[in-house]
Amino acid sequence: MKNFNLQKITKVLLILAGLLTIAAILLYVIKPARRLIIDTPLETHVEVNAGDTLSKILTEHGVSGGDINTIATLLKQDCGVKGLRANSDVLVIKKKNGNAPVDKITLSTGPWKRVELSCDADGKWNADVISVRKDTRLVRKSGTISNGGIFVQAGIDAGIPIGTVYEIINLLAFEIDFERDIQPDQEFTVLYEENMLDGQVIDGGRIVAVLFDTHLDRRGKLKMYRFEKDDGKYGYYDDEGKGAIKSLKRTPIDGASISSKFNMRRKHPVLGFTRAHKGVDFRAPTGTKIPAAGAGRVVVRSYNKGYGNYIKIRHANGFETLYAHMSRFQKGVNVGTTVAQGQIIGYVGSTGLSTGPHLHYEIIKNGVHVNPMTVTFPRIDDLTASQKTEFLKIREKIDYALDTLASNPNLSIPM
Repeated sequence: MKNFNLQKITKVLLILAGLLTIAAILLYVIKPARRLIIDTPLETHVEVNAGDTLSKILTEHGVSGGDINTIATLLKQDCGVKGLRANSDVLVIKKKNGNAPVDKITLSTGPWKRVELSCDADGKWNADVISVRKDTRLVRKSGTISNGGIFVQAGIDAGIPIGTVYEIINLLAFEIDFERDIQPDQEFTVLYEENMLDGQVIDGGRIVAVLFDTHLDRRGKLKMYRFEKDDGKYGYYDDEGKGAIKSLKRTPIDGASISSKFNMRRKHPVLGFTRAHKGVDFRAPTGTKIPAAGAGRVVVRSYNKGYGNYIKIRHANGFETLYAHMSRFQKGVNVGTTVAQGQIIGYVGSTGLSTGPHLHYEIIKNGVHVNPMTVTFPRIDDLTASQKTEFLKIREKIDYALDTLASNPNLSIPM
């Protein structure tokens, strides 16, 4: 009987010893895991909104006023950073937990740069500017204008970024009126740079080339190529090296519809009798900005019963332009003011003899009124002989890229 009890006691003791061993093992395993969780740095991403300051963000995360002043000085003197960029990201890292001091701060200072601030064991802050590596590849996209005749939609349908679509419009604005010249079945191709980070597309980069089927004359496709000169300035040139930019624009207001064409025997809508219409009328809402069609000097800024508020600008090569029926003039634009192409000079209105808000636009060449829609304008950025030689080499490389990517769209081609 005693032996039986001894056996039972021995078994119980063995079971208890086993349980204690398992418990000890579990405590040994779990305790370090818990320590690892506690020691893991706490990372907080803060999106910068308009009006936010680094001082405000760091104060909210427990950084002292003295450290904030030190950080601000480091950013300004060592990194050239004066403030935060809206919609950027600030990363705040604490050593152990929410109550511990801030250990590191990372903030974006540009599309491809960031600053990393760190605090060492002695409490001293250090700053490093880090350049983020980006990859750039060439992308070729082609499309066809649909029956609606809207280029913007055709570009989007072709997979071209919307920003690049509008860059194409600006680039070809001196050759193509995208409001009136676009026709169904016109084909277009664009070669542009695409910026990538960690294999993800960040944005569309610079346009390298554009090919556009004009249907307007016997030239076939209109081609424009990007070319950078020795001074670092770049422009776009046709296949013969002639610049894309011309001295004047046919349509000062992009996208405005024509309400009355150039006609030397037009019946006047207000006066009721035949009277020469020496310009083109562009319908637009009151207050629409009116840019100068070309660089020049303001020679008239006045009012009369016919034109209402109007401005005349004198340009090079014997050209003058006139802008009438303005609601008001742009502040600072006076007689004698030199204006750049595209600079705002006034706003659409209906002053003078007018049936509604519009811009009346005239072009005078050597004292004679000419049709803005048909007159030929001189180019202002043609290449020199030596520049043209270099341009032709670049054009050959671009043509190779266009042809190669047509059949191998994923191929990487250096430029």
